[in-house]
Amino acid sequence: MSQLSPAEAAVEGLVQRLVQVEAESIPAPQAAGRVLSSDLLADRDSPASSVSAMDGYALRFAELTSGKPCGIFQIAAVVAAGTPAPPLPPGQAIKLFTGAPVPSEADIVIKREDTSETASRVTINLAREEISVGQHIRPQGENIRCGTTVLPAGTVLTPQAMVAVAAFGRKEVHVFRKLKVVVLNTGDELAEMGDPVAAWQIRDSNGPFLESWLANKPWIEFLERRRVADTLDCVSDQLQECCEIADAVILTGGVSMGDADYVPDAIRSLGGEIVFHRLPIRPGKPVLGAHIRGKLLLGLPGNPVSVGVTARTIGLPLLEHMAGRVSAEGCELAVVNNPDSMSAELVWFRLVERDLSGGLRLVESRGSGDLVSLAKSVGFVEFPASQTGAGPWRFYRW
Repeated sequence: MSQLSPAEAAVEGLVQRLVQVEAESIPAPQAAGRVLSSDLLADRDSPASSVSAMDGYALRFAELTSGKPCGIFQIAAVVAAGTPAPPLPPGQAIKLFTGAPVPSEADIVIKREDTSETASRVTINLAREEISVGQHIRPQGENIRCGTTVLPAGTVLTPQAMVAVAAFGRKEVHVFRKLKVVVLNTGDELAEMGDPVAAWQIRDSNGPFLESWLANKPWIEFLERRRVADTLDCVSDQLQECCEIADAVILTGGVSMGDADYVPDAIRSLGGEIVFHRLPIRPGKPVLGAHIRGKLLLGLPGNPVSVGVTARTIGLPLLEHMAGRVSAEGCELAVVNNPDSMSAELVWFRLVERDLSGGLRLVESRGSGDLVSLAKSVGFVEFPASQTGAGPWRFYRW
């Protein structure tokens, strides 16, 4: 087994201390985007009966003759999808539309393109040797058998997953309730997006980033975003209030070594346990992970690139665990098309963008405060300590 990265090790150490949200049953039409709390089982075979894969004619293979054409048949009936199949009389054919049930007596379907038709008869314009038993028939249970797991617990009900919820007859679905999350931004220097600012002030970009990132996950209930002054009492009071209403609190700023970085002391004052603080990663080294009675407290550094990287690599798997989700947003291996010789003595997350070929290229960046490079990026790659080159490296999409 490969060694855990610093981010993975931090997640593993904290995740076992967090409390997963409860399950509930809700009407199936309201379940889109939610996380299944129990397996979704097939309530019948799929398809429920053998059906035609083509517009064509159901026949008995044994009744085909030698030569070409290999048979002329009286049309006994016409069957559309959603109607029961009548019996197939000997020596006759039944005309089927795509998805229509195949009569139990038939073992082949001939495409309409391979026939000549009149109102009452069909001629099969093929040689018998060109036809095989079972062709163009989707047999009962081909997709899945009744009682089999269609989607396991932990699956997010995406639009494509909702197809299964609808097809297998669920009026109610067992899901985990939404994970309630609050964002708490520390910093006396912050101003709200769009407000006029003095040269010594900073418009808060971390809050809007996290708010939009969380709001884009339908299994999360984003409650609110707050801003708090840099005093121990203010941080402690706000943190306590947030813990009363939320399952997880994501903080930005206040976790470094400055005199005004009060987040660690505030967590301790409330009886919280700090599981990790400061990791060998760049950017995001000051990141802090803690909990109070199983509720997540994730302290992200104040610079925007650090916030993005640590939210994605550490915050996301922690939130997924609490929400009951089986993670589907890990990383993949990818190469960078413009490698350089730069390296760091710790794990280095470097922003990437798409080049004209659709591949990845490193974004020119001036550090963890370079929000312009963050805005241009599609994700980032993970360079292990003291390594460089094209890769392949772990690639994390935003």
